[in-house]
Amino acid sequence: MRETIINVLEDIELSSPIFIEALPGIGHVGKLAADHIIDELKAVKFAELYSPSFPPQVLVDEDGIVEPMRNEFYYLRDAGEDERDYIILVGNTQGLSLEGQYEICGMILDFVEGYGARRIFTLGGLATGQPVEKARVYGAATSMELVEDLKEHGVIMRSADGGIIGASGLLLGMGRLRGMEGVYLMGETPGYFIDAEAARALLEVLLEMTKLEVDLEKLEERAEETKKMISKAQQMEQEMIERMNLKPGEEDLRYIG
Repeated sequence: MRETIINVLEDIELSSPIFIEALPGIGHVGKLAADHIIDELKAVKFAELYSPSFPPQVLVDEDGIVEPMRNEFYYLRDAGEDERDYIILVGNTQGLSLEGQYEICGMILDFVEGYGARRIFTLGGLATGQPVEKARVYGAATSMELVEDLKEHGVIMRSADGGIIGASGLLLGMGRLRGMEGVYLMGETPGYFIDAEAARALLEVLLEMTKLEVDLEKLEERAEETKKMISKAQQMEQEMIERMNLKPGEEDLRYIG
């Protein structure tokens, strides 16, 4: 593979969909939340993204089946109280290099804009490095109007001394340059395990803001299933990082957001 590609599996039409991104990151909070929405609302996969900037590896499941590194696009039609359309992006990896992240995020925005998306929600975790008694939700946005909206939903604004690394940040920043509006939601988490409580806190805010209706009862069960897959992926990536002798800090790009 010489370049990043998006394979469209189903030709669809959507009406001004809201775009939700939740690639692997800290505590896999965003990914767990988005996977739960996809499963509970029966979202349909319609495209896959592959890139030479993804880690040079595959995952192998418990049955010995190989799973390539990829991002996946799902759609929902007429969902929630507002009967909106949605595009949800999940996957098992992010770009490995700085240049790769920019290329991939640019292609993602081109793709969702082609369906009429103008609003973005990116989901992730905010690591505390210590136990969290009750997960809070932090956020950031592309405009003061959206900041005020977040505050009304009890979201704590991300302080000025912290950036957003990885796809969650790039999609908002690059999207803003295109005139798209966006919000980043972060569930507070220790950061060293698959955190269903942080995902629940994040989901409660997201569901309020989007008016989606999703049962949260199976979230803990889904966290255990996700933990098995993610632990294997992290071990493989860490071994690869050591072999490649990346400079300190570069490996963080895959676990942010």
